[in-house]
Amino acid sequence: MSEDIANTIGANLPYLRRYARALTGSQDSGDRYAAATLEAILEDTSPFENNDPKVALFHAFHLVWASAGSPLGEPDNRLSARAQDHMSTLTPNTREALLLHSIEGFRVEEIGAIMQIDADEAKELIDIAIREMESSISGKIMIIEDEAIIAMDIRAIVEDMGHSITGIARTRDEAVELAAKEKPDLILADIQLADNSSGIDAVNDILAQFGPDLPVVFITAFPERLLTGERPEPAFLITKPYTESQVQSAVSQAMFFSSTETLAA
Repeated sequence: MSEDIANTIGANLPYLRRYARALTGSQDSGDRYAAATLEAILEDTSPFENNDPKVALFHAFHLVWASAGSPLGEPDNRLSARAQDHMSTLTPNTREALLLHSIEGFRVEEIGAIMQIDADEAKELIDIAIREMESSISGKIMIIEDEAIIAMDIRAIVEDMGHSITGIARTRDEAVELAAKEKPDLILADIQLADNSSGIDAVNDILAQFGPDLPVVFITAFPERLLTGERPEPAFLITKPYTESQVQSAVSQAMFFSSTETLAA
């Protein structure tokens, strides 16, 4: 394996693991398929010849995952188990296309190369996924974000999806107090808060109160603080600057495919 390929894999492995976990619904299962992908690449690096290396990495994962029958993993919790039952009703391949586009940021042409379909089909799968997931469930969402403009933007995106907002918290203490007043169905949380407190700590406090099944989506400029390779990790992590479609995708999925556990600060 060349040094360039090794460097590309190293730089993108945290994101492949994020994708694998969200796709399978299980951190353990996602990590197993990511590891199997690395083993396959060690045996054959030809997919990286004359191809974008990140696209080649995700394509290699899809070959491994598809060869195993595209299975879901053992669910991390009760919400994830119910979500996997719901997943069986979705149009095949839509979730993969949506994750690759909205969470990992691939263009439709790149998704086509990863999934071995054409770009038009990739776009159609993304559109179907958004419609199906947005109509699947609605609920009460709490926002932890210290920047007012960003908080207002996230609120508008979420409300346009049909969800209600329990409130916006700017600090750890405000977040814990807000959650105690009205339990949310989902938390959208930044990491670095107004008083230098931690959104991770705020989430942990809330999960300690309500239990680890409460779904959480982190929206942060510091993804490296959560994609560490240590356990547990969040299934849904959006990097700032975010796009509207990223928020829509993560919220729609997390509402019924949650696998969030208490995080180490």
